[in-house]
Amino acid sequence: MSHEYSKTPEALSRLTDNQFRVTQKDATEPAFRNEYFDHHEPGIYVDVVSGQPLFSSTDKYDSGTGWPSFTKPIEPGVVATKTDWSYGMIRKEARSTGADSHLGHIFDDGPIDAGGQRYCMNSAALRFIPVSELEAQGYGQYLSLFESDSTKENAS
Repeated sequence: MSHEYSKTPEALSRLTDNQFRVTQKDATEPAFRNEYFDHHEPGIYVDVVSGQPLFSSTDKYDSGTGWPSFTKPIEPGVVATKTDWSYGMIRKEARSTGADSHLGHIFDDGPIDAGGQRYCMNSAALRFIPVSELEAQGYGQYLSLFESDSTKENAS
């Protein structure tokens, strides 16, 4: 990755109270009352703090849990895991590797045919970028994720 994704005081100052609580204080937003749990537009989801690309809508699915759920990150190495012992449970916490933002948790109850993982994320930790804005916002390298097979054949 040529772009450096990190946490800056300026980036933190732009966060809403809820975004700060989730990404910096490891909070969890309410199920079914968050921005992206029922969001189906094609595009990518980036770290709200740093802009680091994290997930693609092509890997998003309806888990029925009330939070946006993905089968995998957009590319290897963008999500780090850590053991979370809070609330009397042992869970696998997901954090962005660039800004160390708390994103959510990873569970082993995802779709088997897609690897069996459920990346259960907080909408407040994410910013959505629609396909139509990928190039303009500097994420043009991800456009190929949304090309249909016929578009790829015509390009060759």
